[in-house]
Amino acid sequence: MNDYSDSMAELTQKRAEFGAPWGTSLKLMTVVSTAILVGVASIPLFTGPSGNIFWILIMTVMPLSILFICSLFMIRGFVLTNDTLVIKRLFWNTEVSLSGLESAAADPKAMKGSIRTCGNGGLFSFSGAFMNKKLGHYRAFVTSPKLSVVLRFTDKVIVVTPSQPNEFISFLSD
Repeated sequence: MNDYSDSMAELTQKRAEFGAPWGTSLKLMTVVSTAILVGVASIPLFTGPSGNIFWILIMTVMPLSILFICSLFMIRGFVLTNDTLVIKRLFWNTEVSLSGLESAAADPKAMKGSIRTCGNGGLFSFSGAFMNKKLGHYRAFVTSPKLSVVLRFTDKVIVVTPSQPNEFISFLSD
């Protein structure tokens, strides 16, 4: 392509950013889980065999590592372009191609009755692989289940929770 074609392609590239507000359930799960993990990590300060490195590693390093690792996967927002959904994480982005997108619909009860098959169930996000009767197997990038938008592709289902679900859907349909 020449310089003119490149600049025209940039002008026609649409982009919209959406926040990822935390719902009450995520706030509660994160606070409770953090309290439990920090509480467990503080146990070696008061009890247990002193000087036992295995005890200290299991009781201190493991819970704090879980807390740290889960915080890295928190969802900070969503960016839509003509052909990509970008899930903004703490230090990186997860990109999902929009090719094969068949429909996008707001559904505040999309995650109802879900079972987590692999992923995070409420420590900084609800993310990973889930399943329920309504959606079957799906991938979640969720911070506030009431804001759920179900993206149905030819080969997969993804649930996201942008701050403005109707505007998000509108952008996808333009």
